[in-house]
Amino acid sequence: MALTAFTSRLGRGQGRLLTPKATGGDYAFVLGDDETGRFFDLAPGDHAEVTQETDLTGVMLVRALLRLRVPASTPAGRAWEASIVVDGIKLARMKARPGRERLVTDLAANVSKLSGLHTIAVRLELVTA
Repeated sequence: MALTAFTSRLGRGQGRLLTPKATGGDYAFVLGDDETGRFFDLAPGDHAEVTQETDLTGVMLVRALLRLRVPASTPAGRAWEASIVVDGIKLARMKARPGRERLVTDLAANVSKLSGLHTIAVRLELVTA
């Protein structure tokens, strides 16, 4: 497997990390690298996500609670987008601009018309602002 901006330091500075700022069992989910001074060339559409297969029978909403911190060094005209993806389709999304940190408590996808097993993902993606 070729090492990329998403796989070269998995578990140490990339991906799902337990960091000193993460408390109470919370994890950081890092697109790029958490270590200061480590840079990668990313293009719009590059993303990382965590997925889980879930039975949505009787479920109305799928929600994500997250804190999103976008590096100030993110290129102009770019933003990060956090989204809830169900079976490959974005059902909820929000953008965060460079140099900002935001506690996201209102990201929710309406899944009331779905039943049975579906693949749910929380995706972090570099997008055009």
